[in-house]
Amino acid sequence: MYVCGITPYDATHLGHAATYLTFDIVNRYLRLAGTNVDFVENITDIDDPLFERAKRDNQSWSELGDAQVALFESDMASLRVLPPKNYVAVTEAMASIIFAIEQLVDDGFTYELSGNIYFRITPYLEELPVSLESAIKIFSERGGDPERAGKEHPLDPILWIANKDGEPGWNSKIGFGRPGWHIECSVIALENLIGPDYLDKGLEKSRTINLQGGGTDLIFPHHFMSAALAKALTNNEFADAYLHSEMVGLDGEKMSKSKGNLVFVSKLLTQGTDPMTLRHALLSERYSEERMWSEETLSKSVERVANLRSALSRIECAPTDGVIQLVAQSIADDLNTPLALELLDKWASDSLNGQGGGSVGELSRFIDNALGLAL
Repeated sequence: MYVCGITPYDATHLGHAATYLTFDIVNRYLRLAGTNVDFVENITDIDDPLFERAKRDNQSWSELGDAQVALFESDMASLRVLPPKNYVAVTEAMASIIFAIEQLVDDGFTYELSGNIYFRITPYLEELPVSLESAIKIFSERGGDPERAGKEHPLDPILWIANKDGEPGWNSKIGFGRPGWHIECSVIALENLIGPDYLDKGLEKSRTINLQGGGTDLIFPHHFMSAALAKALTNNEFADAYLHSEMVGLDGEKMSKSKGNLVFVSKLLTQGTDPMTLRHALLSERYSEERMWSEETLSKSVERVANLRSALSRIECAPTDGVIQLVAQSIADDLNTPLALELLDKWASDSLNGQGGGSVGELSRFIDNALGLAL
């Protein structure tokens, strides 16, 4: 399982948290089912937003990145998100990324424009997830340069950015510079999940990862581009399956940096929000549906978690075998965590009304393992 990680230029907001909780539930479920999960997540520790913020704050980009990564890991630990087997920073994987780009250049998949290297996307456009017109618009909004003069196709993604403005750079056969965004994930996923020999086209084993995940904002261009690049490198599909978590809004509006309405996990925790209540609130709505965050969302979870804790503190409780089975089934049904939490509400109510015959310890351990709720 490969999940696209953060660009560490700002704190973890609720949209980030909701996405990483989605894949935490996937990870937990697979492990409970006895699956050996090899889980890798990247850190985009070189990117334009990071450089811009560091310059604005008169700070080293690497120091800013390190500080934000530490804050992210702290937020995830507070929310009890199981860490991946490997967090892989782009800077740590630079030699492999450069080698892969040089391979694409040698194999004729690229062209040079003003010192930058672009990938020819045309052979992969049949799999475009949106119309061409929409793709060009989205590409422009999400870091692409469709209007750049001299490009063979507006959607050709940049693979190698020639050094500019004193930004950090690395030496390569194609000049001094840094990689583009999409190739970074292709290489980190393939190298860490398939193995360092993933470029060997004579390799007998599959060179396709099982699951690629992230927010819906990554469907295009990032996941589309990463998949095309991986296919060019390996002549195989990048992933068997893709899973995307929907966006989180605030009080009826899209949550975004430009609107200034981001709600940060660390700020909520500093203000005294119980991290398990916050986790409960984020799991109380479907990952696959756009959702709105409000104080009411959190308040409802405060009450529900209190009832559940009260029931779990009893010596006698309602039967637990059935609810464990039903919660597991709800998670298996496309991560239906809202139903899972409603089932726990019903069990808590039954327990508080005097029903007996269950095992508090058994259910508590299951809730912890399956939903990450340590109550």
